[in-house]
Amino acid sequence: MFFIYWFSYISGMKLKLLLLHGALGNKDQFASLKEKLISQFDIYDFNFSGHGSNTNDVEFSIELFMEDTLFFLDEYNLDNVNIFGYSMGGYVALKLAKEHPEFVNKIMTLGTKFHWNKESAEKEVKMLNPEIIEEKIPKFAEDLRQNHFPNDWKSIMRKTAAMMTSLGNGTAMKPSDFAAIAQPVLICVGAEDKMVTIGESQAIADLLQDADLMVIPGFKHPIELNDVEILSTLIQNYFKGR
Repeated sequence: MFFIYWFSYISGMKLKLLLLHGALGNKDQFASLKEKLISQFDIYDFNFSGHGSNTNDVEFSIELFMEDTLFFLDEYNLDNVNIFGYSMGGYVALKLAKEHPEFVNKIMTLGTKFHWNKESAEKEVKMLNPEIIEEKIPKFAEDLRQNHFPNDWKSIMRKTAAMMTSLGNGTAMKPSDFAAIAQPVLICVGAEDKMVTIGESQAIADLLQDADLMVIPGFKHPIELNDVEILSTLIQNYFKGR
């Protein structure tokens, strides 16, 4: 596998890079990042079920989004692909690496929350009340409406909250699941991320067989608030490295 990627690098062939979006997001949140990466990679992305223009009306779960990813990889005849997963997308990437390692080469995550129990889930769910958001943060509500049309953004938020509750109640990946992942992984977290702690990120990096932790100065949780030049450079350095 390494020889294939080394040969691709020295011969000028582009590496394949799959981008997986976060909860409440869609593939369009990578628009500016793709502009920076398109000259270096063959970029692939898609919307998880019920997100963006994907109108599949089902209950959300990490398992479902992993199956979405498998379907996409099969549709485009992709295997041993590199994956950059933002937030929930990083969790899906690691779930895929655990359950179907033959599809994954290297993974880089950013702002992925790994610590799920009843208390942490309740904390996140409290921030996912569509009626309160519509009243208190109307700009955010309108952005969600536009980003997920023709889907109902309120339904997406409620389904996301239900998924988080389920993770907190025991459907989250176990330490043994992470420990079984052999692919190289770079766990990234912003130094100013208010949702994901450095401690929980380090704990997962320690469990994985071949992983490093990178704390990015100045980075916050929302990907759109971060410097796309810095992020694209980190992605290029990681996936085009060893």
